[in-house]
Amino acid sequence: MALSVHGVTVRYGQFTAVREVGMEIADGEVLALLGPSGSGKSTLLRAIAGLERLAAGSVRWDGADLAGVPVHRRGFGLMFQDGQLFPHHDVAGNISFGLRMRGVKAPERVRGLLELVGLSGYEGRRVTELSGGEAQRVALARALAPEPRLLLLDEPLSDLDAGMREQLAVDLAEVLRNAKITALLVTHDQEEAFTLADRVAVVLAGEIRQVGGVREVWRHPVDEPVAAFFGVTTFLDGTASGGVVRCDLGEAPLEVPDGRVRLGLRPAALRLSAHGVPGEVVSRVHRRDHLRLRARTSLSTVDAVAPVDAEVGPGDSVHLALDPGGIAVVGRR
Repeated sequence: MALSVHGVTVRYGQFTAVREVGMEIADGEVLALLGPSGSGKSTLLRAIAGLERLAAGSVRWDGADLAGVPVHRRGFGLMFQDGQLFPHHDVAGNISFGLRMRGVKAPERVRGLLELVGLSGYEGRRVTELSGGEAQRVALARALAPEPRLLLLDEPLSDLDAGMREQLAVDLAEVLRNAKITALLVTHDQEEAFTLADRVAVVLAGEIRQVGGVREVWRHPVDEPVAAFFGVTTFLDGTASGGVVRCDLGEAPLEVPDGRVRLGLRPAALRLSAHGVPGEVVSRVHRRDHLRLRARTSLSTVDAVAPVDAEVGPGDSVHLALDPGGIAVVGRR
């Protein structure tokens, strides 16, 4: 493994921000530290970078302990959410900053990086004239200029509006894969993590609760707190048999070993149907491409979804059927 983290703990006085974390990143892999604000994921990234003192544990690169190695000698590139560009330098000056610190002049490298991030011809632009997305592309090019062995990305897209963030996430994923960059990404945004990362490490309350591929952590959260972070709003027991799960809210096809299962239902797990569990709509909220409903059944009040043009509202009687696309199997892999 390129990066190995073992038992890392970071404390601020009596408060433990990161507790006994262990993880590994393979060469060329993108790993996302995903969790809510205040979970300790940025602190962990800063500890790996050498910006936070370890109370315990170790950070190693190719087996070599980095204890005592200063930030600027670790060979890591850093990119933060606000880009932190130098306003008194043009685009080329910002990108070449790290190279100049090493006494290297590489205009071809700058041009190549601008092409890589989709900003060819921007060398002489003032950074104050750039859009938010363009500024973040320049910040990425600057972080990549010294050819870091590990790229550390701390909420790189969070300052952008939703549309720009979505597009830049797709573009950034393409850049990372084309350049075969080893990277550690910190984000609270699930879509961003799933777009950019090969694997996801879920961080809650300073601990890594689950590490796995995107599909694995989404479909099989390790416990209820992780499932709730991934949008599960209803938990109930069921049984699996022959590729079908059955519970008090109905049944649905789902590939899971036979036996008892703990199911987690996201709102999309229950949809309006001509047949199914009867209920009464308590509330509805318009979302971009669907209606989000709260419905009272004989068992409990649950979340569900309906087509955006469905004529249904509070007080209406409905029937709800399970949709396997919104079901997670909790604590069983």
